[in-house]
Amino acid sequence: MSDETAAASFGLAAAVYERGRPPYPAEALDWLLPAGAGQVVDLGAGTGKLTRQIRDRGLHVTAVEPSDGMRAELGRVLPDVPALAGSAEAIPLSDHSADAVLCAQAWHWVDPERAVPEAARVLRPGGRLGLIWNLRDEREDWVRRLGELIHSPEQHRRAEFGPPFGTVEIRDFTWTHEITLDRLLDLVASRSYIILLSERERAAVLEAVRELTATHPALAGHDTFPLPYVTECARADLPQS
Repeated sequence: MSDETAAASFGLAAAVYERGRPPYPAEALDWLLPAGAGQVVDLGAGTGKLTRQIRDRGLHVTAVEPSDGMRAELGRVLPDVPALAGSAEAIPLSDHSADAVLCAQAWHWVDPERAVPEAARVLRPGGRLGLIWNLRDEREDWVRRLGELIHSPEQHRRAEFGPPFGTVEIRDFTWTHEITLDRLLDLVASRSYIILLSERERAAVLEAVRELTATHPALAGHDTFPLPYVTECARADLPQS
């Protein structure tokens, strides 16, 4: 499966993505956003998981998303937020118009050789490019087994920056998201690999996840259970002038 096919698949399951994907820890956003930021761009915004959290901080956020399906779902859940068709390689905003450009769960789909200078173009001097990924913490046995069932073990992401940005800083945040079985099934169903399966294959995977939650000692008999995450973040700033 090509990266292009995988990335495009999310639009086919936008509502499931919105229901199943977790938010981002507040401490990670505190670290990513520069002090005094007012105008923020959310690249590859999807259904607006990060967009909502930026807006709720009282900041002006513009969502940029290439998928029509994801952008429509974002417009449904966040009708007050501008949502523009575009990509990290072609941001539909003017030069020096943002204090921060953030990209959640999507930088591994982009071409950094084109996306880095494009982010620099829309940022003001001293502006920040920030990347964030929620990764399931597979040090927990049942989470590791979940990754095996869905043929999608978590992988650490590479934060590819470069000139004209300065030193890249990296930080991880560990946290736990309380989740129900229904939301776990939505999370699984929102993975690009699962979206592109046949209905029969997808149903088999989801049934295996149900079996895991019914039989694993850490999960059996519980209505909700803690899903541990490691949120990987990277940031770099433009020079002030």
